[in-house]
Amino acid sequence: MTWDFYKNTFGRSGIRNDGKAAYSRVHYGNAYVNAFWSDSCFCMTYGDGEGNTHPLTSLDVAAHEMSHGLTSATAGLNYSGESGGLNEATSDIFGAGAEFFANNSSDVGDYLIGEEIDINGDGSPLRYMDKPSKDGSSKDAWSSSLGGVDVHYSSGPANHFFYLLSEGSGSKTINGVTYNSPTSNGSTVTGIGRTKALQIWYKALTTYMTSTTKYAAARTATLNAASALYGASSTEYKAVASAWSAVNVG
Repeated sequence: MTWDFYKNTFGRSGIRNDGKAAYSRVHYGNAYVNAFWSDSCFCMTYGDGEGNTHPLTSLDVAAHEMSHGLTSATAGLNYSGESGGLNEATSDIFGAGAEFFANNSSDVGDYLIGEEIDINGDGSPLRYMDKPSKDGSSKDAWSSSLGGVDVHYSSGPANHFFYLLSEGSGSKTINGVTYNSPTSNGSTVTGIGRTKALQIWYKALTTYMTSTTKYAAARTATLNAASALYGASSTEYKAVASAWSAVNVG
């Protein structure tokens, strides 16, 4: 499904764009509560989860991990500091994109990450894109201390940006899930739709971002992408700028 998502959405043939599938390993270890991507084998690994009964094989998790391979093959965002947060956010963004693309009624598209694997044991997701701080650790907006935060939590402002760019601020229900996305500057953001937001992030990642890109440079990269795709005076360009301002970038 991740292959089809990349092929149909971006015309990308495989993670490296070389027409080759990624290798996957399952039943890793014993009661291993994780899934991970490794560049060294260019492969995906899945644990079977707690009690070997909760395998970490949901689509958004799989697409998240495989998207680390995409990032490695393109911008190569360093896995530390702000660039590490952007690396993690890229995987969440494309994980969500793949889930919506699948249109699976038993795992509907949403802006929740890892909601199917029940890693917390209470049915809650790993991360929330509309308001990242709902997980208790992720950041909703950029600050000067963000680079010292774990990359899974410094991803928050970029996830929040993507949600706002796609759907806009305020309260709404999508596929039965209720969201209420705040803005750090009190602004109202009008979304341009997930389809365009995905195109902008993909082009920014594959064309304009580098290994050391931080949040300010990610803003520039996505504005460049929006300009190239839709024009510098477009609604899409203005929405990118508004969504970044709403998470205190720019």
